[in-house]
Order: sequence, then structure tokens, then C-alpha cells
Amino acid sequence: MRKGEQTRATILQAALELASQFGLEGLTIGRLADRVQMSKSGAFAHFGSREELQIAVLREYEQRFAREVLVPALPLDRGLQRLRGMVRNWLERTALEADSGCLYIACATEYDDRPGEVRDVLVAMIRAWQRELTRAIKQAVETGELLASTDAEELVFQLYGIVLVLHHDARLLKSEGAIDRAERAFERLIASYRASAAHRS
Repeated sequence: MRKGEQTRATILQAALELASQFGLEGLTIGRLADRVQMSKSGAFAHFGSREELQIAVLREYEQRFAREVLVPALPLDRGLQRLRGMVRNWLERTALEADSGCLYIACATEYDDRPGEVRDVLVAMIRAWQRELTRAIKQAVETGELLASTDAEELVFQLYGIVLVLHHDARLLKSEGAIDRAERAFERLIASYRASAAHRS
């Protein structure tokens, strides 16, 4: 990368760390400048406004989320295997973020009643991930692994419940074994939607 791109990448990494710690609303140019040891004007020059900085942080987080959660699952067989891969990657990432915090979850609390472009971008990103989950669920129905009566949107809703509890227990309560309980809850949930051999034949 060119020097300007490297500097921007360094600033963005620092901004992502600060946002994970203080939230997007707690992300200030002053804190960012201190973290990267630059002047405020120098740090700010790479982003047109504080809002643009916040959106850039969200987009960087989304790219990392996709690389770690979605992309590794795509080579898996279409259907339940791919869905399992996506969800297990999601659970593992959520557990690993116990110390830093999931930006999607944190920002959902910050922006649930705060209109504006940052909220719009956040909502679009979360809906994009939900669409990927919905697509994987529908594919598992098409392969005959899940019941034809499966409501994909309902299952996505239930999956979010497991992830939110995992985040709560791992981050707030520091509960040991939270990831194991989340994975068992996921398998029990999937079992309730599984098509029997008779249905598949």
C-alpha cells in the first residue's frame, strides 16, 4: 500500500479498537489522535467528518465479519453443512469478542432510536447478514435437510437469540462454557427443524 493508504489503515484499526471499547458515539477525533500519536487535524484529514469516520469503522468491521464468518463457510456443501459452518463461525467470533465487544450488538443499542446515516448503514449491514442466513436456511430446506414448513425468518430470529445470550454471558457475566452452551442450544434448535429420513426419501 502507498503511505497514505497505510496511514489510513492504521487510523482505521485504532478507530475500530476505540469503537469496540467506547462505542461509535464515544469515538472522538481527540481519542483517535492520541491513540495513533498524530495531530487532530492529521487524523481527521483522512475522513471528511466524524460521521464518515464512524461509517468507515462499520464498513471495516463488516468486511472482517464477512472474512471470518461467511467466507470460510461458502466452500461447504450447500444446505445444512453450510448453515452450520456460518453459525458456528458466528458463535466462535462472538465468544472471542467477549473482551472487545461485538460492534453490531453494541451499535444496535447506541442507534436503535437515533436516526441518521450511521444507523441506516448499520441496519443495512445487519439485514445483509440476515439475508445470508435466510438464504442458507432456505437452501437446507431445498436439500431436504430441514422441514419444508421451516419459517426461515423465524429461525433467524431464534439464532439471534442464541448469539445475544452468548454475548451477554461471555462479556458481562464472564461465564465459563458459554460457547459450549450456545453450540448445544444451536444443535437443539436445528434438531427441532430437521426433516426425518422418511420426509427426505
